[in-house]
Amino acid sequence: MTDTPTMDMHTDTIENIGHSTIQHGKMNDRVYLMKLDPADRHELPEQLVGLAKEQGYSKIFTKIPGIARQEFAKAGFALEASIPGFYQDKGDALFMSRFLADKRRKSAYLSRNSEVLEACRSRRQGGEKRTLPEGYTMRLCTESDVDVMAEVYAEVFPTYPFPIDDPAYLLQTMKSHVAYFGVWNQDGKLVALASSEMDRSSASAEMTDFATRPEERGKALATVLLHAMEDAMPGYGIKTAYTIARAPSFGMNITFARMGYVFGGQLINNTNIAGGFEDMNVWYKSLA
Repeated sequence: MTDTPTMDMHTDTIENIGHSTIQHGKMNDRVYLMKLDPADRHELPEQLVGLAKEQGYSKIFTKIPGIARQEFAKAGFALEASIPGFYQDKGDALFMSRFLADKRRKSAYLSRNSEVLEACRSRRQGGEKRTLPEGYTMRLCTESDVDVMAEVYAEVFPTYPFPIDDPAYLLQTMKSHVAYFGVWNQDGKLVALASSEMDRSSASAEMTDFATRPEERGKALATVLLHAMEDAMPGYGIKTAYTIARAPSFGMNITFARMGYVFGGQLINNTNIAGGFEDMNVWYKSLA
């Protein structure tokens, strides 16, 4: 997330160091540099390391423009994933990490992750069109929807890196930089959600927060939502779409592969989601 005020609930804290935005806390046991101001790139790497050591975190995860690679590499950060041309004039988006504990750097799911990526390679397409089941509707969510949206997220995710089960948080992000899309069934019940989290400075959007109620799975609702978000984003000036998907999930990774997204790398033990730490896959696609 970007441009978001400090949240102190059951999630980690969001704050600024210099002019850059970070998230950190015990739930994810990490420091996450979400948005780097290039002017901070000389001092910030060591400041992040100092914060992580002070708090006892086991990982520092960063998303930075390519022009900052040298400074972070000098501070012990290694590349885990990348998105070419993401920042236009400032270079590629680099996902660079530093592990402060050996246990954190070792994935317990490498075999499963490899099976998922192999399945994605065998199913990669240019973007198949799927339709809603009869009687279902899809639209952009509005401020009046935030209470039921929070209910869906709370049902689907036991834990999540951001407080998407809090209506106030959903409302605040909806007003600032996130477009939420929802699917309602024939009974008028909200059954699936996803969001486009926009960063106008890089003309990019993270396609994220996909959630489908358990009884509604298997109907390709995530694919329908992704199509709708891709169609909408150029109208907001967005040129690049990307996602950070749970690496062990066949469904979500295959969805993005089928929609023509390119695999950009894997983030090891990166995120506390659905009750535990998981590896995450980066996928990207040009919308220009």
